[in-house]
Amino acid sequence: MKRLKKMLIYFVIALFILAAGVWGFMQTAPFGADSSGDRLARVKLSKNYRDGAFQNVEPTDVMRRGASYVQLMLDNLRKPADVEPAYQIPSVQTNLNTLSGSGTSVVWFGHSSYLIKSENITLLIDPVLSGYASPVSIFGKAFPGTNVYTAANMPRIDVLVLSHDHYDHLDYQTVVALRDKVTRVVVPLGVGAHLERWGYDPTRITELDWSENVTISEGFSLTAVPARHFSGRGIRRGGSLWSAYVLDLNNQRIFLGGDSGYGPHFKSIGDQYGPFDLAMLECGQYGRDWPSIHMFPTEVAQAARDLHTKVLLPVHWAKFALALHPWREPIRQLTAAITPADSFALTTPRIGEPVMLKQPLPNSHWWEEVGK
Repeated sequence: MKRLKKMLIYFVIALFILAAGVWGFMQTAPFGADSSGDRLARVKLSKNYRDGAFQNVEPTDVMRRGASYVQLMLDNLRKPADVEPAYQIPSVQTNLNTLSGSGTSVVWFGHSSYLIKSENITLLIDPVLSGYASPVSIFGKAFPGTNVYTAANMPRIDVLVLSHDHYDHLDYQTVVALRDKVTRVVVPLGVGAHLERWGYDPTRITELDWSENVTISEGFSLTAVPARHFSGRGIRRGGSLWSAYVLDLNNQRIFLGGDSGYGPHFKSIGDQYGPFDLAMLECGQYGRDWPSIHMFPTEVAQAARDLHTKVLLPVHWAKFALALHPWREPIRQLTAAITPADSFALTTPRIGEPVMLKQPLPNSHWWEEVGK
């Protein structure tokens, strides 16, 4: 009996040490910070903040009701081999400092990271350029060949735009490395606290609630609009907002989609703000157990229709395996879902390949050539 008691005491002590270690690790810089003071007061005043967390426009479960967490863990332990490519993803090396100042160009860096340049204005959206999409480098590693652009390759950034605080959209290593290159930051409510902890001057940070907008300069503004998703860098969810944006830039209207499950908000946004010259929509990292917070490829096509966009650039794929589907599946299913009756064009650039609006669009099926 004494031996059993002693073992039990050791076990409790070990659990306590483990819990203290996890708690201590989660206080480190990559996890960011919670809003406090004036930031927290503003969060609590938002009509989208209820019961201690931000809420979606329509009821949204992060996990499918009835989903088995045990089965999900087992599925993750036996992912299909083609969740990740067996060969390098192709890329194009573009000097971002010499992009044409004529017209509007977009350069995609894989997943949901991309740069927009229009005349003398440069924006960078959701940059994850460290080679992994997690608080530690051993998880969420980038596919071979996709991590060819780093913070060092970025030009001076007029506005850094962040859609929410998940690790595959807000990367500590990248954002800290970019700090001296960024003039201004636009984020959803509550995300500014992370950046302040990481050394950003709070006067350079603008936090937006849905339907709020900020004018950066004449002909250049951003409006935050709803997305159907969630937030959180630790255990707690919903402490900060998640958002899409309507970008007005030199007489062009662009939709920055962030992460979002499908819903009627796309039609509402399209009817109020459309038509769009270009829409960046997530296409990948979906699953049967989280159908409401990420779109399936057929829903991406419908969202493009709802938004009344002229061009669709699918993102959120081809860099990280954050779901269980084959890495090529999202783009294959999306291309199959687009019909001759659709009024938008699909552009499918390689990583680093510029997309120039009002010019011929990259549209090769490059993913079919990987490994051949």
